[in-house]
Amino acid sequence: MAGINTGKVVVGGVLAGFVLNIGDFVINTMLMAADFEQHMTRLGLDAAAMNTMAGIAPWIVIDFGLGLLVVWTYASMRPRFGPGVKTAVLAGLVPYLAITLVILGFTTMGMFTMPIFLKSSVLQFVNMMAGTIAGAWAYKEP
Repeated sequence: MAGINTGKVVVGGVLAGFVLNIGDFVINTMLMAADFEQHMTRLGLDAAAMNTMAGIAPWIVIDFGLGLLVVWTYASMRPRFGPGVKTAVLAGLVPYLAITLVILGFTTMGMFTMPIFLKSSVLQFVNMMAGTIAGAWAYKEP
């Protein structure tokens, strides 16, 4: 059995991160902007800070980190489940479910409203699957 092709994990991870960043841009600036602004105000936070480079930059880095994680997960799962979209979806579910469960915990504590949690979870599921499938497409075994 061949090892993981680290170079292709990086290439796929960068592609996945790029797709995740585009998806997050659309979600955060178009589809959920009003929801997040209202939510920040509800928490007494500066909603304008969300649109500064200091507010955006960490999320750009996080999306590229997630891109690397999902492609590495795909590469790890591929020998057992085979190449393709099904394995990519399974690989994308790993971080998606972990993150979503943590955010659900925060939601039950009142840090997020249930409507924001549900809407964001659905949109982020689509985003995570798109990013993972794109990154998996670029991954090839050594």
